[in-house]
Amino acid sequence: MVEKTQRNNSKSVISLTLGILSILIPYIGLILGVIGVVVSRKATKEIVKTNEGGSGLATSGLICSVVGIIIQLFLVVSIIAFYSLTNVG
Repeated sequence: MVEKTQRNNSKSVISLTLGILSILIPYIGLILGVIGVVVSRKATKEIVKTNEGGSGLATSGLICSVVGIIIQLFLVVSIIAFYSLTNVG
């Protein structure tokens, strides 16, 4: 009774990696998050078409990328607000 394991889509692994990095790396994480969202969407479409595994990885990559984008946008806006308020007078 040997089970045939299903291969994971490589783009889904890449999207999860980019999503995690977008949370951890300041400033560059914004760009990594956008790339992670694009790769995750491509991976999801490819998984449906080829019936590969890794749909959970692609979904978690999408979630991590979106969270990373939100965190990075908050960071950039807060730094801009800080510098604009401290240089008032």
